[in-house]
Amino acid sequence: MMQNPQILAALQERLDGLNGSPSGYMESLPKVVKRRVNALKNLQVKCAHIEAKFYEEVHELERKYAALYQPLFDKRSDIVKAAYEPTDEECEWKADEEEELTVSKQDEMKEKAKLEEEKKDEEKEDPKGIPEFWLTVFKNVDLLSDMLQEHDEPILKHLQDIKVKFSDPGQPMSFTLEFHFEANDFFTNTMLTKTYKMRSEPDENDPFSFDGPEIMCCTGCTIDWTKGKNVTLKTIKKKQKHKGRGTVRTVTKTVPNDSFFNFFTPPEVPENGELDEDSEAVLAADFEIGHFIRERIVPRAVLYFTGEAIEDDDDDEGEEEADEENDPDYDPKVSSPLHTHTHTHTHTQPVPL
Repeated sequence: MMQNPQILAALQERLDGLNGSPSGYMESLPKVVKRRVNALKNLQVKCAHIEAKFYEEVHELERKYAALYQPLFDKRSDIVKAAYEPTDEECEWKADEEEELTVSKQDEMKEKAKLEEEKKDEEKEDPKGIPEFWLTVFKNVDLLSDMLQEHDEPILKHLQDIKVKFSDPGQPMSFTLEFHFEANDFFTNTMLTKTYKMRSEPDENDPFSFDGPEIMCCTGCTIDWTKGKNVTLKTIKKKQKHKGRGTVRTVTKTVPNDSFFNFFTPPEVPENGELDEDSEAVLAADFEIGHFIRERIVPRAVLYFTGEAIEDDDDDEGEEEADEENDPDYDPKVSSPLHTHTHTHTHTQPVPL
C-alpha cells in the first residue's frame, strides 16, 4: 500500500500542510491519541533512568578492568623510561608483511638487519628506553598536536607516563588523568593531574536528551614552575608616552601565552552555570581532549606512537563519510558526534563528544 504513488502523494501533501514540523503533526492528532502519546513519553523517561543505571554499572566495570590493565601499563612505562629491559622473547613481533615472506627470505632480512643494527650501535651510544615516547604520541594525534607549541616540546620530553584513575566505589563518577614526569628544569612537580567529574542521570528538564554519562566539570592542578620557565606566560614590552610631558617610557607586562600546559588550568564554571561563549568553547574542547586521552591514548599509546592507530582512525572516518554520503537524509551542515557515550555538559547545553 505504501508503494502506491497516489497514497504517498496524499500523505506528503498532508505533511507539507503541517508547516513541515513534527509538532504540527502532533497538533493535528485527536485529544485521545495525544493522551496515549503522553503515556509513551512517561515510559520513555523510565527507559532513560534504566539506561542511566546501565552506564553506572559500565563505569563500575571500567574500574574493575582498569585494575587488570594496570600491570601491563606499568610494564609499558618501565620499558619507556628504561626501568626494565624486555627479553628477546618479549621483543619478538611478526608484522603482517613478514607473514608473506619465505623462511629463507626472513632469515636473510634478519641477518641484514642485525648487521645494520650492530653498525648503528658502534656509531652512536645506545639510547635508553624509548626516547620522546609520549611527545611523539602527542605530535602524531591532530587533537593533541594542535595544543602543542614549540616551547612545550622540551618539557614533554620528560613525560614518562599517563595514567587514568577512576573514582572509588560508591563515590560520584569521575576520572583523573595523571601525567608523570621525571625530574626536569621546568617545574618541581613529579605529577600533574586533571580530574573530570561526570554524572549519569537524565536532566529533569530535558530527560529525552540523555544519551549516556556527561562530563560536568573539570579541575586542574597548580604547576610549581621554576623561576623564568613558566611557558604559559610571556613578557612583552610596550612603549608609553606621557600625555603631559611627552616623555616615552618602556613598560614590561606579563600576559598569557599559548601552551599545552594551559590544559591544567581550565576555565572555572561559575555557580550559576553561565559561561561566556569563548569559555564554553574552551571547556567543550577540553572535555573532548580529556575523554580522548582516557579512551584512546592511554589504552593504545604504542599504536599512536607508531602511527597504526591513526591509520585505523582515518579508516573509520572514511567509512563514516562514505555512509553519510550514501545516506539520503544526511545534512553536511549538521556536525555528527564521535561514537562515544560520554558527553560534555557545561550547565548551558551539553556538547556531545
